[in-house]
Amino acid sequence: MAAPQQQPLIGALDIGSSKVSALICATDPDGRLRVLGTGQRESRGVKRGFITDMEASEVAVREAVEQAERMAGQSIDDVWASFGAGGLTSELATVEVELGGHQVEQSDVEELLAAGRSAIDRKGQVVLHANPALYSLDNVQGVVQPVGLHAERLGVDIHVIAADSGPLRNIDLTIRQAHLGVRAIVASPIAASLSTLSQEERDLGVALVELGAEVTNVSLHAGGMLVGLRSIPLGARDITDDIACAFGVTRRDAERMKCFHGSAMTSPRDNHEMVEARGHGSDDGAEPMRISRAQLMTVIRQRIEEITGEVEGSLKALGFTGPVGRQVVLTGGGAELKNIADYMQGVLGRAVRVGRPRQITGLPDAHSGPGFATLVGLAMLGHGGNRDIRDIALGTISEKRKPAGGMMGRLIAAMRGA
Repeated sequence: MAAPQQQPLIGALDIGSSKVSALICATDPDGRLRVLGTGQRESRGVKRGFITDMEASEVAVREAVEQAERMAGQSIDDVWASFGAGGLTSELATVEVELGGHQVEQSDVEELLAAGRSAIDRKGQVVLHANPALYSLDNVQGVVQPVGLHAERLGVDIHVIAADSGPLRNIDLTIRQAHLGVRAIVASPIAASLSTLSQEERDLGVALVELGAEVTNVSLHAGGMLVGLRSIPLGARDITDDIACAFGVTRRDAERMKCFHGSAMTSPRDNHEMVEARGHGSDDGAEPMRISRAQLMTVIRQRIEEITGEVEGSLKALGFTGPVGRQVVLTGGGAELKNIADYMQGVLGRAVRVGRPRQITGLPDAHSGPGFATLVGLAMLGHGGNRDIRDIALGTISEKRKPAGGMMGRLIAAMRGA
């Protein structure tokens, strides 16, 4: 009896400004995604989502992936990676072909999409996604499946997301220097939306706010696709740095103070609660400083107000000014700050919920928070494939080099200086 064919592994890699996280998944016999291993390391050499130190970033990538491989007991050769820095652009390209009134056949759709390949060219930028959205037949918009229908003209709206080539080259090269192949580099808002938004939300219209460590991405989704996005060079780490500067404490202590004692909403009890912290250069036996929670809240609120103001401006610029009922979904590591969704809801005047990634079989509790929405979305994209009209892997950016096989192969290649 022949041995059952092994399902291909899916590797996901999220290189953020605060952490590098990896996920290894496989497909169960019933078609569901199952997590085999996870890995996480502190991010190094990344600033505002851009690679600034390739060597340090490559080490963090390799360590995160190898941790996931040890847990999974299997090695991966390539990954789906994310790109969440600024500079992403989102546009719609419309393409039409003449039919002459005959019935639409699959070959007509293929001809239309072939014609669309020239329409998606973005000079000076690299196209990450070119997804065919809804089709049109003559004057009828919003056709999901045109095959079998009659029309004089067949058209399609192609949603194009592009980015500057330099930052993408750096991510691509960093991953390849860790001796991994790159299946595709995916815009972070695409991956995060896949894991946090329902299909109905994407159809009716929803705004997704990814509050990361150093970058906040605001994306608008409608008609089942991403229709606009803005990047704000501010994030949760700016709150941490504000606390460290205001009270003269280390970033580690500032992060602890923010996570355990911080909130986006003030309380009358804040004046009576005290928080202990160690100042820079204090001796081991020295008394810790004591600050009131009200003082801490003052620092946190100043930065939260700035970020929320920028988010509100981005939503208006994207045209998200319709009915009050249109929802905002807040995700990313910064969404874990206590009461931040309630605060933003009061300022924006809209329903705001925290978007956590969908549960996947075997996903650890530590990776089920909003800070891992992009990572889980990458795995879901790798599992379900993509509807791109072209190969979104970065073959046009760098020559693909076959990586050394598995973790041991990468270790040997690294020792040889490959």
